Amino acid sequence: KGFPFVGAAGDLLTKMIEGIKLSRDEVYIANVIKCRPPNNRDPQVDEIEQCEPFLIRQIELIQPRVVCTLGRFAAQTLLKTTTSMGRLRGKIYEYSGIKLIPTYHPAALLRNPQWKRPAWEDLKLLRFEYDGTQL
Repeated sequence: KGFPFVGAAGDLLTKMIEGIKLSRDEVYIANVIKCRPPNNRDPQVDEIEQCEPFLIRQIELIQPRVVCTLGRFAAQTLLKTTTSMGRLRGKIYEYSGIKLIPTYHPAALLRNPQWKRPAWEDLKLLRFEYDGTQL
């Protein structure tokens, strides 16, 4: 459809955002990869490297208070790590002077409902770091 996060994963993302008392209009959503890989496969290293400068520039222009990475590729790309999502989540990192909180991708939550509780904890942390609101 030309927009990030549509379909079931997009619907879940909207509910996640609304769950922390924000709307999709209040958040900026960007993808690491600026085009969808064939057959919706995982992005390859060269594709990430080609698109990463655009993502970095988007973050520079937006100057967010907090970045929340959704899924392994986004977290690993910005944090320059190969650490698993399960080990990355639940903590606050720094990316170019900005607080960064990794959590699971909404599509992964649809496949693994047991991750929804940890993701909710990540979102509550995100909201607190954003403006001090405790949920």
